Amino acid sequence: MKVILLKDHPKLGKKGEIKEVAEGYARNLLFPRGLAEEASPQKLRERQHQEAQARLKSQRLETESRARAAALEQQTIAFTLPAGEGGRLFGSVTSNDIAAALEKMGFPVDKKKIALAEPIKTIGRHEVTVKLHQGVKATVVVQVEKEN
Repeated sequence: MKVILLKDHPKLGKKGEIKEVAEGYARNLLFPRGLAEEASPQKLRERQHQEAQARLKSQRLETESRARAAALEQQTIAFTLPAGEGGRLFGSVTSNDIAAALEKMGFPVDKKKIALAEPIKTIGRHEVTVKLHQGVKATVVVQVEKEN
């Protein structure tokens, strides 16, 4: 019997996959627990339609992300912070600070999408990678200067 998985199952597969299982297994375990539904022709057409819609949405998001990445790469974020001898900052520039600065510039980005191994603690020019979509990244220049 063919079933469509409604939830991830460690032994069968991931949500949305079509699997061939024994009829008793499907009727006694998968259906009552809401883990799967029977793969009827109508359900298969619905699933194909949903997959097509998801692909279109993903393509649209990727196109928008590439445009945002091109615009982001033109930007330079400047921070003026107090620093000591040798160019060491008294504080640091974190991904949260960068996200806030990007938001002010009109580029809302989640701070988790900013690839910063550790906070910036020195004066100078730093390149930071921002992940916008699967496979779409932008490199933003962060310029840190000493406060007078």
